[in-house]
Amino acid sequence: MSGATVEFGPGGDVQIDAEALAGRLGLSQAALREGMRDGTITSRVERGQGTDAGRTRLTVFTAAKRLRLVVDAGGHVLQSEVADFGDRPLPPSMRRA
Repeated sequence: MSGATVEFGPGGDVQIDAEALAGRLGLSQAALREGMRDGTITSRVERGQGTDAGRTRLTVFTAAKRLRLVVDAGGHVLQSEVADFGDRPLPPSMRRA
């Protein structure tokens, strides 16, 4: 993921480019949207404070993967990490937003 793939809307809403997100998770866009609708794909947004002010950490969870992005105030990805847990899926309690 390069460039500004994350946008911040009014009220702190976060939008991520669906094509780029699905690609990083190894999913089709349709599977991504379906998982978000049915709750099998969840996310968490954490805003930086202190020395991390202006940065946002976005974490997206599927049953077996975790994608973590750190972005600046302009939506540019500073760090990107995917953890694939393979056949040992994350328990649902760890995937809740």
